[in-house]
Amino acid sequence: MSEFFTALVDQARAFSVWELIAVATAIGYLLLAIRQNIWCWACAAISTAIYVYLFVDARLYMESVLNVFYLGMAIYGWYVWYFSRTDGHELPVTVWPVNRHALAIAVILGISAINGFMLERYTEAAYPYVDSATTWGAIWATYLVAQKVLENWWYWLVIDSASIVIYWHRDLELTALLFITYVAIIPFGYLSWRRSMTQIT
Repeated sequence: MSEFFTALVDQARAFSVWELIAVATAIGYLLLAIRQNIWCWACAAISTAIYVYLFVDARLYMESVLNVFYLGMAIYGWYVWYFSRTDGHELPVTVWPVNRHALAIAVILGISAINGFMLERYTEAAYPYVDSATTWGAIWATYLVAQKVLENWWYWLVIDSASIVIYWHRDLELTALLFITYVAIIPFGYLSWRRSMTQIT
């Protein structure tokens, strides 16, 4: 554990301002998303734009591509949340059937295997298979957030836990710490969204 904090201090000394901003706005996104506040998408746009560059620099190419997608999804998410309001009511949280999630997971794993193989063969990408799996899983999970599907939190729990390891090993310690924070906050997000469903019914 002491090595982790030593690495954080070393990175702070390197004055990684952009990563600090990306981490701060990413935390803002999650906290606002838990409250179903539409401004979460503005924080997401700022954070993801910065991470596009940071991940290219760390040779996590799929993560960089993912953040380009996140930037587009920030716009899409704001659009859906804003224009889905009716009679002053926000877009409600919903639950999707298990078979739909099972199909989605199977597709994600299949695409990730192909994607990982291509990255391993034709690039110097770090962790090609894990990087691919977290990327494609996050694409699906982000869509679920935009649609306010409750199960998005379970996807993020798995994706963020895996991401902690690869970010740490690619010298993105602040980002690894961000994802540790994500994992700790996710249960509160799930409970908050579930509670909002109960209040509607």
